[in-house]
Amino acid sequence: MKGKEKGRADLKKYYDAVDATPESADAHFKLGTALNQTGFLSRGEMALLRCLELDPKRVEAWVNLGGIRLSRWEFKGCIEANERALKLEPMSEVALHNKGLGHLYLGEAEEMTSCFKQVVELAPEGAAGNYFLGVGLYALGETQSARAQLKKAVGLGYSPDPKLVQELERIDETDSDSVTILELGSAPEKQTDKVTE
Repeated sequence: MKGKEKGRADLKKYYDAVDATPESADAHFKLGTALNQTGFLSRGEMALLRCLELDPKRVEAWVNLGGIRLSRWEFKGCIEANERALKLEPMSEVALHNKGLGHLYLGEAEEMTSCFKQVVELAPEGAAGNYFLGVGLYALGETQSARAQLKKAVGLGYSPDPKLVQELERIDETDSDSVTILELGSAPEKQTDKVTE
């Protein structure tokens, strides 16, 4: 079965499950997640909202709702949904990551950095978490710490934004760390928003 046909068959399966058990939070969650993964963000959001009406304590539904809103550039909505997830599960790395991205796109460097410090505490070897912590530190003017985080992120396989690397080089052309970042920065780009299934 080809990709589009399989996607339609999978969606039918999830729609059928919702029709069979309309009061099942799990059925709405699975439908919302599948719709999100196939690019039907508005429908996915509606299914997740129904899931949360039925089960407001479903952490992964709040995270996925935040992911949909992040994808739609609704950054405040992303932050709000992930905050709801964090009230239920304060150590959710995915919720902290997505909340941090919402703050990034709103230009809220302190809040973003706070989120990514927690992400790195939870997953010290996470390349994306280290990268975004470096971006936040740079935005706060902490260039040495930013350089260290970016170097670590690259070592873990993250490919940094070349403009940021160039800016760090411009600030201090004598620092060999920025050259190291450029030399190692050939890993493929990672997806920056996370959504759980």
